[in-house]
Amino acid sequence: MSTPLVIKLGGKVLTDQHSLQHLLRIISKLAVIRALVLVHGGGDQVQQLLEQLGQQSIKSAGQRITPTSHIPIVAGVLAGDVNSQLCAQAQLHGLNAVGLTLFAGHSVRCQVDTARGAVGIPQPGDSKLLEQLIDQGFVPVISSVGVSASGERLNVNADLAAASIAQLLHADLILLTDVPGILDHHGQLLEHIHADQAAALIADGTVRDGMQVKLEAALKAAHASRRSIAVAGWQDANALTRLAKGEAAGTRISV
Repeated sequence: MSTPLVIKLGGKVLTDQHSLQHLLRIISKLAVIRALVLVHGGGDQVQQLLEQLGQQSIKSAGQRITPTSHIPIVAGVLAGDVNSQLCAQAQLHGLNAVGLTLFAGHSVRCQVDTARGAVGIPQPGDSKLLEQLIDQGFVPVISSVGVSASGERLNVNADLAAASIAQLLHADLILLTDVPGILDHHGQLLEHIHADQAAALIADGTVRDGMQVKLEAALKAAHASRRSIAVAGWQDANALTRLAKGEAAGTRISV
């Protein structure tokens, strides 16, 4: 199996049909040159449904605190509505998409992040299922729903989930975002971040909240794979194509 490319999808692109079609057209072209795995979140959709049901939802350091009572809603949105919609649209663009959770085939194992409730801390598990699907020409589309050792379903941050999948498959990783990459305090793109710089960027508040989670996930994957990891905007077709070819675009994170 050649080196796969794991792409994490999230943000506005999952709530805007026009944007989603644009991105899937790009991804369908990338599938010609690389084996792909898609990992997705759906925090905006989860938030919207929780609010409609009169439930309060808060975040801490860019990650959602998830009471056990919220899990049926979270799992229904992520593994049900968002995953099935994404698979259906991907197939329209010629991708042989297969919808999965993180725990399908024991691909990713999770510890419970007790400080955040029913939230999983993901770790690579068994690669067999995903490797077989990729070898047969399928595109796994993985929702960020995990499971604990005791069978409890868990909400997993999609950036951390994608990093674990990339580690599992020794894959390249692109974390897509609504902005061109990680920005400095002037709003300018940082083209490269070394591990030594990351702590300072977080400490001074340049990188915070959801982007902090992305940076930490990228560092985790970079340490494990010894490859540079990319954070890039989904809107730029040229950037995605360059990244798929191993060329520079967005922000590269290396160790």
